[in-house]
Amino acid sequence: MQKKIPVILVTNDDGITAPGIRALVEAVRGLGRVVVVAPDSPQSGMGHAITIGAPLRLDKVNVFDGIESWQCSGTPADCVKLARDKILHEKPDICVSGINHGANHSINVIYSGTMSAAMEAAIEGIPSIGFSSLDYKFDADFSIAAQVATDLTKRMLSTPLPEHILLNVNIPVVTADTYKGMKICRQAYAKWDEQFDHRKDPRGRDYYWMVGKFVNRDTGTGTDVEALKDGYASVVPVTIDFTDRKTKEWLEREWDLPSR
Repeated sequence: MQKKIPVILVTNDDGITAPGIRALVEAVRGLGRVVVVAPDSPQSGMGHAITIGAPLRLDKVNVFDGIESWQCSGTPADCVKLARDKILHEKPDICVSGINHGANHSINVIYSGTMSAAMEAAIEGIPSIGFSSLDYKFDADFSIAAQVATDLTKRMLSTPLPEHILLNVNIPVVTADTYKGMKICRQAYAKWDEQFDHRKDPRGRDYYWMVGKFVNRDTGTGTDVEALKDGYASVVPVTIDFTDRKTKEWLEREWDLPSR
């Protein structure tokens, strides 16, 4: 019997023409049948938004040599939904999202369109990985990130996996000499401390520009922020079940309410 060729869905949030997704396509090319479905324009910070009040457009494009590619007018999550229902007509073997231009470690996982695309796939039972590079530059060097993507995709395709597995992978800005490898981590308690700069447009109207800095409030060890600082690519397993079980148990004790 001929072995089934795995189907690899590739998506992102920076748009189908971003250098990061090109690096990801090349990283997984040859590991299976690669199909790209990505936004037609940048969707960074879109989170898990879906389009419900406007029509969605889906156009076949010739962006990657020899790779079936589609651009979608919707969000990253829309791309995954349409890929399964209208292009593949079945679940792919794996979904890989990225490579994002910029970090998606710690709290960024909530806002990230890159991770939300991967999460949408995981909700459907598709093993998924979101890849992000800490290098924000458009012309970033994705060579180390591509190595990580190839390695982890191979591992995911060859390993029996738990249902709904989802990995958040971030790659530090390193050279081949300073890269330490990959490390399984937990998500750090870190966030953006934001302010809004009050400005005036040329017509004298008020507007606000979000500014701020990233602050790590986690004093523990084993976090993604720590691993990245030390030159490792961080690999954080993410759950799609948002239930806080410790607080659930506390509420059951303190409030004396039925839990079933």
